Amino acid sequence: MAILEIKTFPDPVLREIAKPVDEITEDIKRLAEDMIETMRLAKGAGLAANQVGIPIRLIVIEIAEKKGDRAIAIINPELIHTESEEVSEEGCLSVPGFYEFIKRAKKVRVKGIKIEVSKVEIECEGYPARAFQHEIDHLNGRLFIDYLSPVKKEIFKKKYLKQKNR
Repeated sequence: MAILEIKTFPDPVLREIAKPVDEITEDIKRLAEDMIETMRLAKGAGLAANQVGIPIRLIVIEIAEKKGDRAIAIINPELIHTESEEVSEEGCLSVPGFYEFIKRAKKVRVKGIKIEVSKVEIECEGYPARAFQHEIDHLNGRLFIDYLSPVKKEIFKKKYLKQKNR
């Protein structure tokens, strides 16, 4: 396994819309394993393939509430149901050191294909639901900072880019 480079804002690959995966090859399986290892080393809750520079529809998520308990890889994930809302603090491996309170669905149902080539539907709430929404946003070229108000977004850009360029 290998540790992959996590792309950070404003890298253009983070704004690309990821392409569907048509075939689960050994390279895709290896990429998923590397992404899990990279996510865990970075102490993340999830990771999308475009965050490591590969714009395909593949995400890995720590599905259990306690990180490190159980990670899964999902190909071509889709949110098929959302329910209720909650506001909670969120961060991102591609926007290191920045956290903000974001409103998301409290409960979700996601369908996709597990890396073992089996269709899956997962229903979850709380922390895993937030992680699924966050990572699927990545596949659509969207970052959690896109949920900020225009004023907060401007403040973020000035602070973050100034800090990053040090």
